[in-house]
Amino acid sequence: MKLKKKGYLLIVLSAFCLLTLYSLLWPVPIHPPYWDAPQTEGYTGPHKVNSRLEGMEFIELDHFKQPEHIVYRDNWLYAAMEDGEIIRVRPDGSESEVVVNTGGRPLGFDFDSEGALIIADPLYGEHGGLLRVTNIGGGPEIELLTNSADGYPTHFADAVVVAKNGLIYFSDASFLVKAKEIGDVGKAGELDILANSSTGRVLEYNPTTQQTRVLMNDLSFANGIALSEDEQHLLINETGKYRVWKLDVTAENISAFEQDISAQIVVDNLPGLPDNIMQGEDGRYWIGLIYPRNDFLDYSANKPWLRSIAMRLPAFMLPKGNGYSHLIAINESGDIVADLQDPNGSYTEITGATETDDKLFFHHLNNTNTIGWINKGDIGF
Repeated sequence: MKLKKKGYLLIVLSAFCLLTLYSLLWPVPIHPPYWDAPQTEGYTGPHKVNSRLEGMEFIELDHFKQPEHIVYRDNWLYAAMEDGEIIRVRPDGSESEVVVNTGGRPLGFDFDSEGALIIADPLYGEHGGLLRVTNIGGGPEIELLTNSADGYPTHFADAVVVAKNGLIYFSDASFLVKAKEIGDVGKAGELDILANSSTGRVLEYNPTTQQTRVLMNDLSFANGIALSEDEQHLLINETGKYRVWKLDVTAENISAFEQDISAQIVVDNLPGLPDNIMQGEDGRYWIGLIYPRNDFLDYSANKPWLRSIAMRLPAFMLPKGNGYSHLIAINESGDIVADLQDPNGSYTEITGATETDDKLFFHHLNNTNTIGWINKGDIGF
């Protein structure tokens, strides 16, 4: 009997030793760098806890889930969905149809001057890229515009905006995390933000020359992107460092690690992780804070070894923030002009908002098959 107990003990100790060695030594896809996370001020000042999103109503989307990005056009709401579709639905929910299915996972999208869809899809084709979809009223035709810049692939095409002059600006969220290989953009994003690889890029595609150039490098998960009113600047969400940049569209291959007159941080130390940014009315830019700040991410910022251990955990054990409903609006200078929250709501993981004359429609990565909306008059607009 004693020998049997010793055998069990040996098995447990061996398993513990193997687990310890795995946690400390198993290779990780990214070696996390050291970074100095700012001390969070929490839900104070302009972000004081409120319940302005409490009166949200919903448009049912049948079986479609996770409308990550929404664009309003010609009395249709176009939405990018989890299983590769871009659908459109009337603002009152009375009609809906699939416009195109890329076979990947469309994230950001916009329309060009000819009414074609311009889509950032990190799971399309070999390793994702920037797409153009024509004939969206009939049999849609998909064209790959670009999937590389400076000779390096775009592994995480994320957000996109089209200028009036036809130039297309988009973000490549991470140079190191290969979303297509992982197969899930949510998991890929969590991995890069945990590592804080700071390898995201802002890119420009010129449809006339068919050339792609790099405006900015070294962003920690380069995410939402929007044009200024005069279209001479871009506003870019840097999710992994809780901030928003203003970037001159003429910038050329600059680094987020170095000071440059063509780029400045206009919002810093947000209480949550900024995702999409959408131009609204009256100079507003709406930003969804998809998760609150994560204590582990802040604590481990200057402890790369600890984040390496966390990266070896199964995906369901990766540390991330709890669900929360939070949306803010800024102006071009970075002033907070609106803050909308619902601490007790179930419509969490809001990534952004699309503003019309009378309503706000909310983007999200929650698994609910709805688009939430609220009357602007009910929140003071």
